Amino acid sequence: MDRALEFVGNHPFLFGILAVLAILFFTIENKRSGRKISPNTLGMMVNSQNAQLIDIRAKKKFESGYIQGSRNIPFTDLKERLEEIRAIEHPVIIICDMGVQAGAAIQMIGKAEVYRLEGGIGGWQGAGMPLVGIKDAKSKTKGNTKPSLSK
Repeated sequence: MDRALEFVGNHPFLFGILAVLAILFFTIENKRSGRKISPNTLGMMVNSQNAQLIDIRAKKKFESGYIQGSRNIPFTDLKERLEEIRAIEHPVIIICDMGVQAGAAIQMIGKAEVYRLEGGIGGWQGAGMPLVGIKDAKSKTKGNTKPSLSK
């Protein structure tokens, strides 16, 4: 640690350039992967701007729980449906597991009003927001089944 501080003290110009490059990198990367919106903002955008929700998780994950009003277009099928998404006239919010894959989807779509849900489904649940889907029906029937004994 002492050597790092000594280096910074002896080479302030180099350290300044490094800091500027780091800031530029994160700024450009953030713009490239789309603007993030919080779970609370998502609800407001859906209500006020009729934003369209597109969940890019695999169908199985989508069926286990999704945000009400979202449409499932798996990331693997996204290339075939780009024109359909670009034709949407309202803002589009891309949803994935953790918010990372949505950035790649936004780059593929290349439309101005496309956002990604910050933290993805994990961030949504972490904010205490509900999910809907088949998961609820499965959990209710699971408790009613009796275990079978087989030899």
